[in-house]
Amino acid sequence: MDRENPFAPDGLLASDGEGQPSGTTAIRMGLRGWLRWSWRQLTSMRVALILLLLLALAAVPGSLVPQRGINEAKVLQFSQQNPTVARWMDLLGLFDVYTSPWFAAVYLLLFISLIGCVIPRTVEHARALRRPPASTPARLSRLPDHTSVVTQISEPAALDRAEQQLRSWGYRVVRTRDAVAAEKGYLRETGNLIFHAALIGILLAVAAGSLFGYRGNVLVREGTGFSNALTQYDTFKPGRLFTPSDLKPFTLSLTNFSVSFETKGKQRGAPREFLADVVVRDGVSAPLQTRRLKVNEPLSLGGARIYLVGWGYAPKVTVRDGEGRVVLRDSVAFLPRDGNFTSTGVIKSPDARPDQLGFQAIFLPTTRIDPERGPISLFPAAVTPGLFMSAWTGDLGLNSAKPQSVFALDTRSLKELGIKALAPGQTWVLPQGRGSITFDGVAQYATLSVARDPGAGPVLLFAAICVTGLVLSLFVHRRRLWVRVTRQPDGTTVAEVAGLTRSEGISVSEQVEELAGILRAASERDAGVVPAAQKEQEQS
Repeated sequence: MDRENPFAPDGLLASDGEGQPSGTTAIRMGLRGWLRWSWRQLTSMRVALILLLLLALAAVPGSLVPQRGINEAKVLQFSQQNPTVARWMDLLGLFDVYTSPWFAAVYLLLFISLIGCVIPRTVEHARALRRPPASTPARLSRLPDHTSVVTQISEPAALDRAEQQLRSWGYRVVRTRDAVAAEKGYLRETGNLIFHAALIGILLAVAAGSLFGYRGNVLVREGTGFSNALTQYDTFKPGRLFTPSDLKPFTLSLTNFSVSFETKGKQRGAPREFLADVVVRDGVSAPLQTRRLKVNEPLSLGGARIYLVGWGYAPKVTVRDGEGRVVLRDSVAFLPRDGNFTSTGVIKSPDARPDQLGFQAIFLPTTRIDPERGPISLFPAAVTPGLFMSAWTGDLGLNSAKPQSVFALDTRSLKELGIKALAPGQTWVLPQGRGSITFDGVAQYATLSVARDPGAGPVLLFAAICVTGLVLSLFVHRRRLWVRVTRQPDGTTVAEVAGLTRSEGISVSEQVEELAGILRAASERDAGVVPAAQKEQEQS
């Protein structure tokens, strides 16, 4: 038995078990035929919806997995805690989801699919708007919603009344000698096209933001600040068409950072509020302003949005070298490692003499010495801070061409001097006359994400248009009504009223009956008969 293969392009027949075509002839499609078939599949609404779903699913890892350019510290922390998993995730582009090749492929295919869907349908819809309503069917009685009315008025009068009423309902009306054809609901397809065109606008706006925008991260310690320049950023990801002139001048200084935690119950230690008090200058000649930065409440400076994405501790230290000179007096940012903000960091003093000094340190906000686990932190707030460190001397390698992380110390060519635990105000005098280090106190820092996205405004606009189009496509229904009037041998006029809708679950029976009632009432008025509804009103 011949069976057509439903998965083959049009014109190809399934083969039998021996590899021969099961039909008498098989149409062989060339390259052009396959390309046409592939284009039809890609530009079908079904494939567009599938691609839209895939794009939504592809964006999920970007929300669950820390992303480079947004929170570099969390990416580094995850990589250190899960090196094997992180290596595979990096190969799959899960730390850079929105710039990965597979995400770009789905994005581009969706864009092409929507273009291929919208353009032909827009052309067809424009033609439909210019076409008159469908002509009156020969047998209205076969339609699902149908009724007839016997009237005493003339045919032209009945058609006039029907046309007047249909126009008042918003129908497009075409009148012939013995019938009126009406149709409305074109806004349904218009809304559908607006929805898909707005999706294309969203894709274009997102692409524009990716091409012309930028995103950078900067760590700002209390008492310090930064300006909007390339050299000030810790990480910076520009768009492909970004130019340095796109960086509008502004400055930001962190004067105070405060954080509060839950102190009781099961949620003890959970953060409750982060507040960053900053002083900003939006422009070269702009005045200084005091602002407060909160989570999910970004600041707008220089056309960019500044988000508070992280925080941590920066112990204050003073380092003196073997000659007694102060070679470092500053706060040093440490990276948190757990929920109680056990933090690790490195202190480097390349100007120390006679040899350079380096310190590997662990900072504990609320210190406790556990008999089995050693020094641990019991709470993320700095209640009883402690600094546990090891000192090293030698060549730190900062003069080499190899890049170094500020959070790592290469000890392969260094000599260890010892280990020490310090509380605020305590000093460790290093052995062999190498100098000293003093733990002066604790400061905090804020990690800021600075992003300029020129497509954000258009995305919001197109999203609103998209919702408008969706509402139109869901709540506007296509309807057709017809009225045919015929003169009977006895001198009466029979008006047939019928309707049809293209939407499932929607009926035009109410409008059919209402229009029939209007024609019946017009006939009764012309004949001098008081309609039943008017009689009831007069009696009451």
